[in-house]
Amino acid sequence: MNSFSKYLPIALLIAFFLLGLNVFLESRPSHKNERVYKSVKEYSPYYIEKRFGGLEILSKKDKEFKEKPSNESFFKVYEELEKKWAKTHLRLNGNKLLILDDNNKTLKSLELKSKDEFDFVKNYYGI
Repeated sequence: MNSFSKYLPIALLIAFFLLGLNVFLESRPSHKNERVYKSVKEYSPYYIEKRFGGLEILSKKDKEFKEKPSNESFFKVYEELEKKWAKTHLRLNGNKLLILDDNNKTLKSLELKSKDEFDFVKNYYGI
């Protein structure tokens, strides 16, 4: 019993460290292709606002829309909102990414220059 209680504080410290590391790694945002993501983000209705109480997700179109998820799930919620919007507002036409408005009119056409950009659009936005 004496040897068990001797190692208990070390075991708890390691367990808390591993738990904290796991939460940190899961709450990170996913990798994004900078050129494509920056171009699409201009037309996305969602944006992040920093407040005294933390981060909030707001909408450019709906002033009543406000999401304030926990810090741990913030980027997952933001990415899900972006992906939901992308399902109806992004189209692939060959090697071009079309950004559409609410009436399906093309706002911008972005040429995908590499396989990495094409794979990003397929994997991140799911189109």
